[in-house]
Amino acid sequence: MKNDHPTIRAFQAQAQYTKPPAAIDRKTLEDIARECGADDVGIVRLDRKELDNDRPFILRAFPQTQTLVCIAVRMHPPAIRSTARSLANLEFHAAGDEANEIARQIVDRLEELKIPALSTAVGFPMEMSDFPGRSWIVSHKVVAEAAGLGRMGIHRNIIHPVFGNFILLNTVLVGAQVSDESKPLDYNPCLECKLCVAACPVGAIGSDGHFDAVSCLNHNYREFMGGFIDWVKMVADSPSSGAYQEKVSDQETASLWQSLSFGANYKSAYCLAVCPAGEDVIGPFLSDKAGFVREVLNPLQDKIEPLYVVAETDAEAHAAKRFPHKVIRRIRSGITPSTVKQLVGSMPLAFQRGKSKGIHATYHFRFTGREEMDVTFLIAAQKLSIESGHVEKADLFVTVDSTEWLKFVGKKRSLPRMLATRTLRFRGNPRLLADFGRCFPT
Repeated sequence: MKNDHPTIRAFQAQAQYTKPPAAIDRKTLEDIARECGADDVGIVRLDRKELDNDRPFILRAFPQTQTLVCIAVRMHPPAIRSTARSLANLEFHAAGDEANEIARQIVDRLEELKIPALSTAVGFPMEMSDFPGRSWIVSHKVVAEAAGLGRMGIHRNIIHPVFGNFILLNTVLVGAQVSDESKPLDYNPCLECKLCVAACPVGAIGSDGHFDAVSCLNHNYREFMGGFIDWVKMVADSPSSGAYQEKVSDQETASLWQSLSFGANYKSAYCLAVCPAGEDVIGPFLSDKAGFVREVLNPLQDKIEPLYVVAETDAEAHAAKRFPHKVIRRIRSGITPSTVKQLVGSMPLAFQRGKSKGIHATYHFRFTGREEMDVTFLIAAQKLSIESGHVEKADLFVTVDSTEWLKFVGKKRSLPRMLATRTLRFRGNPRLLADFGRCFPT
């Protein structure tokens, strides 16, 4: 490198370079965020224990990170509650764009102070090369809880103490230490009214707090990620337009086109719509609970619409029982893990506790070949526990080639073929293998 390069000469002609400030006042950060348009803001240091799982991913994206600024942007409840879901999705997109722009403006202001910073995304885009594993950089909900912006309700949405769950979140990563930080709320704004349980068309939210993440993903996120992948496969597998129309209605195709053109649309998000928690939104619920149910919950329950479910899942059983007037659409999940590690990590989310009723068994799996791994699965009392290695005595011992098992999960291999080629072997009652599969139809 030559010292007489024009860029170096221009830099040296300016005032002497100064290092970025090592610290920034918390109030300064909060004022900047609010001046840029945030409706609320919380500040946390990266070394907070709540961020242990996120920290490696944050530092990989921005190694200078020392502080996180979490912002909340309000949404308009009437739009989210409308049975016209196009209006709800317009509100989601508009508020998301606003939150992204606010984060960028915060970065601009910090750069003026010579403090390095990086804005992240409200939701999308994500690092899809890591999908279906962790494709997001920072878990906004985790940061928001740590920063005192709210707590998660049983519907897994953050409930702000004032704005309720009608907010979108974003996080700015800051390369300076903060003088002080926010603290979590000392109570949960969730009323446990169970309206979200009643509203969910696929039964993803249990009254006891159980959450079926995959059923939520398959329906509400139908036009995102895995659902879009499934649609592409349906197009590719259809020998003619007539065969395609037997699987997908013209209205559904138009909806997908709309998602591609204007931004992917949520199919329901009814759990958000019906939530009455939050000081600014609780009034109508407290003054007339029956009227609130009649005006907010019932129209969403009564709406005739397709419900996207994988066959033989708890979601399909729930939809058929609770919403017989809605149209059940059997789909493939569209989400196929590319490694055994990803598969095992996702199984607690895919576990169908309704289908596991009556099963009490310990399974030892030995994965061989490209990925070698020993795992224990215990299914009992409609719960799943997973441990590394082989623990306790096995009721069924399965040895399987890791590559072949992933192909089996992706519907590219049949169990009889795997048994015939001895890429899968087991000791124990074969009925237990069928029971195991019944718990993971997705």
